[in-house]
Amino acid sequence: MAQTNLTPMMEQYHEIKKQYPDAFLFYRVGDFYELFEDDAVKGAQILELTLTHRSNKAENPVPMAGVPHVAVQSYVDTLVEKGYKVALCEQLEDPKKAKGMVKRGIIQLVTPGTLMNDKPSEAKESNYLTSVVTTKSCFGLAYSDLSTGEIYATHLKSFAAVSNELLSLRTREVVFNGHLSDKDSDFLHKANITVSEPVELTGKHAEISFAEQNLTNSAEKAAVKQLVGYLLQTQRRSLAHLQVAKSYEVNQYLQMSHTVRDNLELTASAKTGKKMGSLFWVLDKTHTAMGGRLLKQWLARPLLSVEQLNKRQEMVQALIDEYFTRENINDALKGVYDLERLTGRIAFGNVNARELLQLAHSLNAVPTILTAIQKADNKNLQNFARQIDPLKGIAKLITDTIVDQPPVLTTEGGLIKDGIDSQLDRYRDAMNNGKKWLTEMEQDERAKTGIENLKVGYNKVFGYYIQVTNSNKGKVPSDRYTRKQTLTNAERYITPELKEHENLILEAQTKSTDLEYDLFVKLREEVKKYIPALQKLAGQVAELDVFCSFAQVAEDNNYCRPQFHTDNQDVKVIMGRHPVVEQVMKAGSFIPNDVKLTENTDIFLITGPNMSGKSTYMRQMALIAVMAQIGSFVPADSADLPIFDQIFTRIGAADDLISGQSTFMVEMTEANDALQHATKRSLVLFDEIGRGTATYDGMALAGAIVQYLHDEVGAKVLFATHFHELTAMEQTLSHLKNIHVGATEENGKLIFLHKILPGPADQSYGIHVAQLAGLPRKVLRKATKLLNRLEAQGSNLGPASTQLDLFSSASETEEAVPVETPSDSKDELTDKEKDILDEISNLYLADQTPLQVMQLVENWQEDLKDEN
Repeated sequence: MAQTNLTPMMEQYHEIKKQYPDAFLFYRVGDFYELFEDDAVKGAQILELTLTHRSNKAENPVPMAGVPHVAVQSYVDTLVEKGYKVALCEQLEDPKKAKGMVKRGIIQLVTPGTLMNDKPSEAKESNYLTSVVTTKSCFGLAYSDLSTGEIYATHLKSFAAVSNELLSLRTREVVFNGHLSDKDSDFLHKANITVSEPVELTGKHAEISFAEQNLTNSAEKAAVKQLVGYLLQTQRRSLAHLQVAKSYEVNQYLQMSHTVRDNLELTASAKTGKKMGSLFWVLDKTHTAMGGRLLKQWLARPLLSVEQLNKRQEMVQALIDEYFTRENINDALKGVYDLERLTGRIAFGNVNARELLQLAHSLNAVPTILTAIQKADNKNLQNFARQIDPLKGIAKLITDTIVDQPPVLTTEGGLIKDGIDSQLDRYRDAMNNGKKWLTEMEQDERAKTGIENLKVGYNKVFGYYIQVTNSNKGKVPSDRYTRKQTLTNAERYITPELKEHENLILEAQTKSTDLEYDLFVKLREEVKKYIPALQKLAGQVAELDVFCSFAQVAEDNNYCRPQFHTDNQDVKVIMGRHPVVEQVMKAGSFIPNDVKLTENTDIFLITGPNMSGKSTYMRQMALIAVMAQIGSFVPADSADLPIFDQIFTRIGAADDLISGQSTFMVEMTEANDALQHATKRSLVLFDEIGRGTATYDGMALAGAIVQYLHDEVGAKVLFATHFHELTAMEQTLSHLKNIHVGATEENGKLIFLHKILPGPADQSYGIHVAQLAGLPRKVLRKATKLLNRLEAQGSNLGPASTQLDLFSSASETEEAVPVETPSDSKDELTDKEKDILDEISNLYLADQTPLQVMQLVENWQEDLKDEN
């Protein structure tokens, strides 16, 4: 685009745009933020704005689109949520006082990883910005939620481990200092992760020194430095709420890949991506946003320490035992706002008066919580309460200063109570007396002039005035009144006395508003000093909220307290239940099952029909393990568990669009992950390994994998399969045991028992399941005939030409093997007669009119005539 003969404003625009070429530049002009050139064209399309042009008469008019400054946040959010960056360019001086071009500059760069979510629906969601640095020996990784100031750091050996961490965190943006291969870059693009370059910082920065002070690993330090540096450069505001970085190692927690978390639906349903249907949905009875976020963090990182788990369990048990204490705590928690994010807004300097009152209201709830805990008999609760500082002084300071119903804006007055500042009180007195004087003047002028409808008014443009209707202009005293403005039906005047009081009142209003804002900023800065204490309190309240949630869920759903042992890997779950599935079923209808993997049994080989509950049985074991290792009670009559170090899954059939792998490749990759990394302390769930390829290939692979897990790994394994031939392995593998999900057939109908029974299943009931799915009768009969022939011939199918005969239409006439479909009971009936009988038995007469029934009968008669 030609850039000759640019106006001073466009020259300024281009200079600023050069600094942020990869961001939409929102350029402030008066009451609007304007987009120009390519930003305008693309932005108008994405944001559905009207595209106009600047300098229409020029040879190359400049595309332009704008949004009102008061509504800019919604437009910024839309762009950033789609993965774009937005640079906010503000006027840095008053246009009325500026000489020449108004000075402008970037006040903030909003990116996917730094977006501040204020939507209530996303209050329990974290938005992470991640920093990754490459070193000679490893990768340093650090991440932060800017809204809360938390920072975590670790170091990883491979980019694959980095990728897994990025996906597990669901990070929106990564600051990466190394070279990305085309494969890795494509992976991040498909995962919808924005990649940003590090910024160059000069000199020392207190925020960086503070954040990295407890780190010892050089790669972690580098990642935190890069992370905080990027935040400083993009936010351009106080980051006083940033916390000291906490170092962690992935192997300090129960390890699960992002695929495992998705398969187990820990925080979101695999089908909908929503909370409902997930384990988080079941466990989340928290009353605060920060409690909900902490629960998600615990689900992401279950513990390995029995000591830490026992501490959590003791708190949950105490809150179950102390019902009234828990109810009082819950009632108080309902009045607690998001302390973590309020603290962030205080640090940023964009908190308003209403939000400060929310902080005070939250702090005033803390003494109520402490009183409830202190009345309890439990020592664990009392010890927890002793660690809490309610920070009463902050709440009092805020409520003593801010009016009860303050406006949203902090720059237009009406925020500060009377009696806080003597100068402010004088200004207010001047304004109140001035208004009283104006009322008295109006009455006095009416008496002097005899004009009954004379009035004293105010206009923002013309100031104070005396208004007289045209019919009374003749009564206006010319020696004191000076005409100020002419209206259609009236004249407006000013007097020297009125002008003097106008100056006094307006000066008081302006100075009062400015002074109120100064007092508000002073209050905000005073509260800012307590940010570390507020963050500590927020963490304690969040913990208590999660403990109360666990107690509530355990009591409502009859969960038991799991016991842990570390001397062996035996699993003993009695009458275990799937925590999510039982919630969506009728009360009492879920069939519980035991899981007993003792010293002599490492592998359960599970057979049984589809839909019978094999996957539910496997998943419930994994979910019980996760719940136990975050400190929750579990859905079972009793549970005696080891501490698992890792969980591996191979569940479901789907292509991996992010990595570009087919269904079978995904299956083999996930299987390989378990075979390579599982230990004797791991839990492995494999569902239908080998189904993505030819029958004999799949069976061979499944058998080899089972044997490898048995002989080489020694992990606890639940292995579901439809390859019944594998059940023979129980004879040769001493630590493998066959179990199956019970099913029975009554009157040709398949009935699932959902009960785990010893031994292998007698058949797969595949055609019965197809019948339940509603496949056409003709398809079911054909499948039954083919199944009978295949079973009769066994594995000796002969050459391909012989196999083709099995599936030819001519073979339908050969009745070498008697055929009985699942619901056939009378072999003497023809296929057509059986179909009609089925239609009659499935017909619900209440849904039919008499005429419709007569029509059906007529159709059946015609079909039978054709048959004969």
